[in-house]
Amino acid sequence: MMSKKCKYALKALTVLATNDGKKMRSADIATQGHIPKKFLEHILIDLKSNGYVASKQGNEGGYFMLKEAQNIKVSEIHRIFDGAIALLPCVSEKFHQPCDDCPDPVTCKMKFVFTDIRNKTYDLLSNTSIADLV
Repeated sequence: MMSKKCKYALKALTVLATNDGKKMRSADIATQGHIPKKFLEHILIDLKSNGYVASKQGNEGGYFMLKEAQNIKVSEIHRIFDGAIALLPCVSEKFHQPCDDCPDPVTCKMKFVFTDIRNKTYDLLSNTSIADLV
């Protein structure tokens, strides 16, 4: 299940994407995206440190996107906020860990099924952009 933090990050990016590149105050992003403001501040910091948004101080300041909405994939945002896309650690590509209770990972039937689920999920998330969500 996707965390609220990840969902709110996607919502924040969709709000920014619909703002025609203009800077937005975090309070306005929170209002338009129906995101708790205090929660949003932490999300924007993470998006900023990962190169998706930037901010400018002052009267004309606010947050703005650094990448085009069609170039930001849902899979990228998911990995920042929720980590692995795989449902089991043994089938994760970026966060792989062997399962403690698996006697033989080579012949494990669950591994085959959950690898397929991971691949299909990843394909969907990596082919869906913020522009698609707008």
